[in-house]
Amino acid sequence: MLSLDPSGPEWDCPLGSKDLEEEGPWGGGSGLPPTGCFPGSWRQDVGLDCKGSPEGAEARAWTVYYYSLLQSCLQQAGLPETQDRSQVPRTGNMLLCLSPAWLMKVPAPGQPGEAALLVSKAVSFHPGGLTFLDDFVPPRRATYFLAGLGLGPGRGREAAELARDLTCPTGASAELARLLEDRLLTRQLLAQQGGVAVPATLAFTYKPPGLLRGGDASLGLRLVELSGKEGQETLVKEEVETFLCSEALGDILQVAVKLSGWRWRGRQAWRLHPRAELGAVVDTVLALLEKLEEEESVLVEAVYPPAQLPCSDGPSPGPGLAVRICAVVCRTQGDRPLLSKVVCGVGRGDRPLRHHNSLPRTLEVALAQCGLGEEAQVAAVRQRVKAAAEAALAAVLALEAGLSAEQRGGRRAHTDFLGVDFALTAAGGVLTPVALELNGGLCLEACGALEGLWAAPRLGPAADEAVAAPLVETMLRRSARCLMEGKQLLVVGAGGVSKKFVWEAARDYGLQLHLVESDPNHFASQLVQTFIHFDMTEHRRDEENARLLAELVRARGLKLDGCFSYWDDCLVLTALLCQELGLPCSSPAAMRLAKQKSLTQLHLLRHHGPPWPAPSLHAVPCCPLESEADVERAVHQVPLPGVMKLEFGAGAVGVRLVEDAPQCHEHFSRITRDLQGEADHPGIGLGWGNAMLLMEFVEGTEHDVDLVLFGGRLLAAFVSDNGPTRLPGFTETAACMPTGLAPEQEAQMVQAAFRCCLGCGLLDGVFNVELKLTGAGPRLIEINPRMGGFYLRDWILELYGVDLLLAAVMVACGLRPALPTRPRARGHLVGVMCLVSQHLQALSSTASRETLQALHDRGLLRLNLLEEALVPGEYEEPYCSVACAGPSPTEARLRLLGLCQGLGIDGPSYPVAHFLSHFK
Repeated sequence: MLSLDPSGPEWDCPLGSKDLEEEGPWGGGSGLPPTGCFPGSWRQDVGLDCKGSPEGAEARAWTVYYYSLLQSCLQQAGLPETQDRSQVPRTGNMLLCLSPAWLMKVPAPGQPGEAALLVSKAVSFHPGGLTFLDDFVPPRRATYFLAGLGLGPGRGREAAELARDLTCPTGASAELARLLEDRLLTRQLLAQQGGVAVPATLAFTYKPPGLLRGGDASLGLRLVELSGKEGQETLVKEEVETFLCSEALGDILQVAVKLSGWRWRGRQAWRLHPRAELGAVVDTVLALLEKLEEEESVLVEAVYPPAQLPCSDGPSPGPGLAVRICAVVCRTQGDRPLLSKVVCGVGRGDRPLRHHNSLPRTLEVALAQCGLGEEAQVAAVRQRVKAAAEAALAAVLALEAGLSAEQRGGRRAHTDFLGVDFALTAAGGVLTPVALELNGGLCLEACGALEGLWAAPRLGPAADEAVAAPLVETMLRRSARCLMEGKQLLVVGAGGVSKKFVWEAARDYGLQLHLVESDPNHFASQLVQTFIHFDMTEHRRDEENARLLAELVRARGLKLDGCFSYWDDCLVLTALLCQELGLPCSSPAAMRLAKQKSLTQLHLLRHHGPPWPAPSLHAVPCCPLESEADVERAVHQVPLPGVMKLEFGAGAVGVRLVEDAPQCHEHFSRITRDLQGEADHPGIGLGWGNAMLLMEFVEGTEHDVDLVLFGGRLLAAFVSDNGPTRLPGFTETAACMPTGLAPEQEAQMVQAAFRCCLGCGLLDGVFNVELKLTGAGPRLIEINPRMGGFYLRDWILELYGVDLLLAAVMVACGLRPALPTRPRARGHLVGVMCLVSQHLQALSSTASRETLQALHDRGLLRLNLLEEALVPGEYEEPYCSVACAGPSPTEARLRLLGLCQGLGIDGPSYPVAHFLSHFK
């Protein structure tokens, strides 16, 4: 849900040439929008009025203005005109409201002082650049609100009021915007908390806000608190003289005198003075002091000349060019800042370079124009800008974390993106970005304008990732949390220690969980709203158990929004129970097909299409085994070498490479003897029996594809790579994410996994598909019709900001997760598994659980604990996964290898370097 109020262009107002009157950025002060701004042709007879909320003439004029602005933007981007379908509306996720009359706040029951935001009319956005003008009857509830804020003409004041104290998340508020627009406060924050370079500044404040602290001269910031606005001549002269002579100014030749505070947003009152003109600077400060109100400041700040860039091999640059850098940084999963995009303005160095008075261009082009074209130096500047911009947002988020809900403008108000303006200076021979100011939308607008250069056809290459992509991902994530808060979910099967994250995440998301579990003493029984002890270990009775469980649920009066499971043993039972209760889920037949491995392969082998390519291309010949006679028959039907595994197994327990008939008989006999029932190895599927299968062994690299499907549509896919296993076993050794496959191969893997799921009838849910990439293309190992296990949910959340658990519970409630179509990884993770049989000594000493956890807490490795006890056994699952992050797979791999050598995880019988060799 978006409501954007574009800021007016900043205009420079040199003192003496214009009075500092209270008028808007467009001038005139009439309260009406400008006319004749949008040459173009589009329909004028669209229904912009909202039923039940008539607008006055002035308000109507602004609505028409914003609608024309939207059409002009669409026209310039080569996109279709907005269609008016207000009489027959359809739904869309992203809504643009052009008038406050299209929105209304209603008191939220049970939440005093807060209100829900309802949408009666909006422009909705759809794939392909389509936009529609829609009416909503009844009004739709907003689950996220981002408002453009301002005090000038337009809709800023109304937007600020609409954003205050909402029950849905908001990405801005007037209260937070006031903080960001105070240059003095933000400079102090960036310098003291973020370690970001800011201009040397002398500030005179009158009744400063409580968040301001004493200036730190060592950081080039000096704060002088005034007792009044008059009679300050002596103090001002002394402070200005000291500042102009201070080392903080270095070789600076000019200073600017300007006003700082919310009132002066978008209209800069300033004057430039040579550093040597003490009297002129003092007179300007004294003149501006008369304009001050409480919590405002007069700033005397350094004006940095254009950086003298080393000339490249190209033509000599024009003299005196200055660069202003705009960086947009977004708040992502876990409140971490992420640089989205950088654009630059280039202009004459003897004039102020501001938004709207220079064309946007990339950092590379801007630096080349100024004489810096060497790739490594440009990359270094980009990295410094990235570090400074992300540190700026981190400092802002840290400040917000200490504010009350009232100070933020509501308990759900947070800053989700930030624009940071930098000047580029040469300090000590190093090109350094100096943060000039923070803004809420101007940098985003500049980045969007740069992307718009490629909108016209055949003008150049496709634009990079959209600047708004991380912001939209944050909107969708916060919206999803809002939708799911308070949802009632039944969880079937609690799982082990590796699934502890479920209970922590449920509390964080505000989910109300009700648990069905066979173990009456399971730790999770104390972490849920309702605990139902029910023995469901005998899965051949799932249909009967589903009916009994449905009766128990009804008897307890549970009003469920959904039911799901992430535990292999309970997937078919969960589908049957959903069917009994009328809750969303893939069909029991589909779950049975996917659960039994030989059925999966044999069913897909018969699935020749259409459509083509058919799932049969990815299936592998196999034969089910229930007796010695089946083994004898299978060795003549399935090419050897082959792979023998449990039909309903999990965790690669009992999986083995067999090269001839005697090995097949021997392994079948051993599994039949050792793994007869659930008590022999809990949690690997023996409650379904210990039947086996023999399938052809295919050569190739192994990969996991984690999919999110809704209504048979693929919403998201994440591909990871596995290292070579320790044959003849198939226990996982190592993994890497994102995949190192070429884009075409990655696409093949995703489509193969998707087609195999559809071929089995899996239409709704989060699924994990294991495949091998062979010379002939992807081949299916097995489908796990639940969220990926081990480290996968954690890694995907860490790298992509997408929570598979949240997606799974949304699908279980019949809600389509709104996920990024092309999520960008924030880095690379490479990990290895630790096995008790190989690492008992290390796990008891150098790599103890406490040691690994301490390294995890320090950010030196990523630990995923999979088992609780160090109990060796012939049939084992990994004890834990340890991983290292890096900006490249090579760096992550080398960090991990060094760590494993130091901790004693690497050794002759467990050669970590070999397991990581696929990731070079």
